[in-house]
Amino acid sequence: MKNVNLFQKNNSINSKAIAIAMFFILIIFSHLTIQAQNNSVKIEPVNFSNVNVTDNFWKPKMDLVATKTLAACIYQTEEKTPRIRNFEKVARKKGEKHEGVFYDDSDVFKALEAMAYAIKTSHDKNLEAKADEWIDKIAAAQLEDGYLNTFYTLTGLDKRWSDMSMHEDYNAGHMIEAAVAYYDATGKRKFLDVVIKWANYFDSLFGPGKRDWVTGHQELELALVKLYRVTNDKKYLNLADWLLSERGKKLAKGYTWTEWKDTAYAQDVVPVKEQKEITGHAVRAMYLYTGAADVAAHTGDQDYVTAMRRVWEDVVFRNMYITGGIGSAGSNEGFTNDYDLPNEQAYCETCASVGMVFWNQRMNSLTGNAEYIDVLEKSLYNGALDGLSLTGDRFFYGNPLASSGKNDRREWFGTACCPANIARLIASLGNYIYGYSNGKIFVNLFVGSNTNFKLPNGDLQFTMATNYPWAGSMKCTLNMKKKQSVPIAFRLPGWANGIPAPGQLYFYDNNTKDEKPIVLVNGKEVNYQIENGYVLVQQEWKNNDVIEYKLPMEVKKIMARDELVQDNGRIALQRGPIVYCVEAADNNGKAWNLIAPSNSTFTTEAFSVVDEKVISLVANLPVVQLGADGLSVQTMVQKIRAIPYYTWCNRGSNSMQVWLPTTFKHEKINN
Repeated sequence: MKNVNLFQKNNSINSKAIAIAMFFILIIFSHLTIQAQNNSVKIEPVNFSNVNVTDNFWKPKMDLVATKTLAACIYQTEEKTPRIRNFEKVARKKGEKHEGVFYDDSDVFKALEAMAYAIKTSHDKNLEAKADEWIDKIAAAQLEDGYLNTFYTLTGLDKRWSDMSMHEDYNAGHMIEAAVAYYDATGKRKFLDVVIKWANYFDSLFGPGKRDWVTGHQELELALVKLYRVTNDKKYLNLADWLLSERGKKLAKGYTWTEWKDTAYAQDVVPVKEQKEITGHAVRAMYLYTGAADVAAHTGDQDYVTAMRRVWEDVVFRNMYITGGIGSAGSNEGFTNDYDLPNEQAYCETCASVGMVFWNQRMNSLTGNAEYIDVLEKSLYNGALDGLSLTGDRFFYGNPLASSGKNDRREWFGTACCPANIARLIASLGNYIYGYSNGKIFVNLFVGSNTNFKLPNGDLQFTMATNYPWAGSMKCTLNMKKKQSVPIAFRLPGWANGIPAPGQLYFYDNNTKDEKPIVLVNGKEVNYQIENGYVLVQQEWKNNDVIEYKLPMEVKKIMARDELVQDNGRIALQRGPIVYCVEAADNNGKAWNLIAPSNSTFTTEAFSVVDEKVISLVANLPVVQLGADGLSVQTMVQKIRAIPYYTWCNRGSNSMQVWLPTTFKHEKINN
């Protein structure tokens, strides 16, 4: 009996030992799986919380967002509109009516996300207290089962999840993004716990073997991946992947998009992995492909990567403005036919340019190719930044490339997605500057800043100083305790390498000089390699080494393919990443009466638009005036000034053009 008992005891011990061993094996396997997933990422962006921005150009804008822009968002959210009031009504449980639009919750969450970034960079305790106040109200509005949506909670819970176009999941996606950002910035878990409860509730309803669901306005997919990254709970990644797989299955039952002929509006005609063309609503598309890239980064699913490349080429090669703006039509806030890029009627929603920044960052991360950052930079400095006034408290929803003087910046909008969206982008700028992968440092954007890289041989403090985008020189100082042999890759922008945009939709005129970047290490010029659009500098580094990276910054004239009929016989001006325009405020009250012959010469001149110090472009150009009879024309030479596109319409409504005619055309010359 003793032998039997001993055997049983040993067997029990062995079982426990095996169980413990299996547990640790699973942990190790899980860790290795995560590492394998991360191997799909060629460049891992350095998180904003680890980057200190000191830049002459961007730091004042980040400070402006942290004060003026967020103050405007808070005022509109609390005082002028019922957005916060709806959360308070849910918490009171008195049967009060919902006010506003069914997707208004999302604006609260986007503003909170921007507040999180600003709190991290500005350390503003009052802003943090305001954010905590909002979070308390949001948490109080969450139902016991995890559901959180003020519209359906106040209008009838029996109707929830009955209509895929009613933004329940879109609102929640922005809520998740805000909570992750707030946890990252402050370490506080309350908001994060709210969204985890919501995500678990959603997962209990939808997924394989449960209910089908197609997100009407994509956003939840990318948000769930962010939640996965912060919690390491793989069910959120799986849920994001499943949501992507639901598209294109003809699950349109449950949509109320009766005004649209088909589901191309929400990129739901064919499965994501089979998509080849950009269709429908521009912001929905950007969020969809950002989410697909995020999933691919963790699963290694190359079908997503292949599909996104096809669609990306369709966007950039045939459907993108020179400003990086996308979505030419206001009728569907999105895409029409290839090469349909009108200027005065351009929609180019600010949110769509923000989405271009998101998507192109993910594509760069997945592929390691710098051309995606070229597009990101174009959208960031032009199409997106134009959406925010120089005073920080007025906004553009659409961003046309020509105006007869009827456009103006607004304090707010009924659909107010753009103000908080541009705020969260600028506040989180640190996310886009640096990257790291496999022992290599990447400098993607040229923004004065500093960060710390933890390398196998010790820490390396990287400090960049620059007057970019007005000057093309970057001075980078390296500080370390031990010598390092890490390669450093500086992006070689397409605009500095003869390519104003990938795909030859746009090209420089024949007079453009071909100049190469210069790299100096401690004052001595060094050789470099070019790899995937990066200038690669490799040597052993020691403490206080200084790298100077110099890019040519001449004024360049851009022309468009013949298919862009609106731009035939016209040129656009660019210097560095900045696209320029001619505005009436600087040119005797007119912007449509000038001619910019192909042999015209533009020079640089320091200038101020309101209080924004910029580099303007000037030239002596022919201008045309109508005679007294309204038929005859007179031509005279006048000094014409072009200003950065992002600064226009900050001195009141007036006419503007990005594409300048090279010959006289009898059109709106009085504007």
